[in-house]
Amino acid sequence: MELRIFTEPQQGASYDDLLAVALRAERLGFGAFFRSDHYVAMGDGSGLPGPSDAWITLAGLARDTSTIRLGTLVTSATFRLPGPLAISVAGVDAMSGGRVELGLGSGWFEDEHAAYGIPFPPLGERFDRLTEQLEIISGLWATADGDTFDFQGDHYSLSGSPALPKPIQSPPPVIVGGSGPMRTPNLAARFAAEYNTPFLGLDDVIAANERVDRACEDLGRDPTTLVRSAALVVCVGADEPEVERRARVIGREPAELRENGVAGLPAEAAERLGRFADAGIERVYLQVLDLSDLDHLDLIAGTLWQ
Repeated sequence: MELRIFTEPQQGASYDDLLAVALRAERLGFGAFFRSDHYVAMGDGSGLPGPSDAWITLAGLARDTSTIRLGTLVTSATFRLPGPLAISVAGVDAMSGGRVELGLGSGWFEDEHAAYGIPFPPLGERFDRLTEQLEIISGLWATADGDTFDFQGDHYSLSGSPALPKPIQSPPPVIVGGSGPMRTPNLAARFAAEYNTPFLGLDDVIAANERVDRACEDLGRDPTTLVRSAALVVCVGADEPEVERRARVIGREPAELRENGVAGLPAEAAERLGRFADAGIERVYLQVLDLSDLDHLDLIAGTLWQ
């Protein structure tokens, strides 16, 4: 199982904070450094020093790291037009030497849209827009050099696009996530290299992946060609006082974290990961909520590799 680090900068992080985590994760051998795409802190946090843009951050990390893969879990389709987003991702992919992955979702956090003047359509329209964005971005990247790309949808239209620049990867992996029972499985089967289940219990993860299997089969796609991943909060300690201290810092209870995340003593956390691996999960995004605790990454890397 591959372990990746997943951060929530909207809760409060500078670029230097994120760079420190990315560099430590790179040195320790984690598979990737990912960040959320949000503009407002959730819960009781102040969000200081303020939000950062996901793709501007990743552009910096593309130049300040060397080997670790980089991406979003997930970029909100409500934040950006699909053509400029394809350009941004291709540019960051080139800046990183081909290490970028694009998680793309419909957007869900209404407060951040209101706070920064971003339109927030109803859920059905958001999924319609996400579908068109996936079609456009995939189409732009697949267009041969010298050809043009056209698209006519209900929400976006492109005419005579040169479909440039091209990313280094052909194409960068696209991640679709969520637990929706109908449209999400179809989008994952049509467009994704990876399907992610965020913060679900194991039974729900299994059920969601079975729905994606059926969607792949309905479209004639081999389900085994789709990487399966999960995102889970992590809180591991060398002893019980350390578990309790780390849980307290992020405002959570150890018992709740043990039930819903990868938490507890190293043996407990490893056993939890093992259950997800047995269910077919190949990759886990460990949500690190205290970005100042780099020793936490050291402990995870030293004790949880499968």
